[in-house]
Amino acid sequence: MDTDKLSRRWFLAAILYFLISVGLGVYMGASGDHALFTVHSHAGLLGWVSMGLSGVVYRAFPAAAGSRLASLHFLLYQLGVPVLLVAITALHLGVKGAEPLAGAASVAILVSVVIFCWIVISAHGRNSSS
Repeated sequence: MDTDKLSRRWFLAAILYFLISVGLGVYMGASGDHALFTVHSHAGLLGWVSMGLSGVVYRAFPAAAGSRLASLHFLLYQLGVPVLLVAITALHLGVKGAEPLAGAASVAILVSVVIFCWIVISAHGRNSSS
């Protein structure tokens, strides 16, 4: 995939999670109910921060963005994060049946991160002059 296109996708997704995280933070502050602080934290870190940094890394390593696995990284991560956020929300609301969903989403995110690390390390090795 084209470096600019892939980076743009990551940046746009990050912006959405920035809005979600800040919106949830404002809601919790205004209501005084901080029960969903872990959802807020995960949206901020897995969404805004990690997705934004993925976009930056793909810009810095264009060969990584060109990898066929880069699309799989994006797809798995974009499926895993919202499912995890919904599952964590459900768990905090007392839905015990959401635990397997949270676990599956966590594994999808982990696999996605391993793919990302592999892509970047492999691309660095191909482009390294040292």
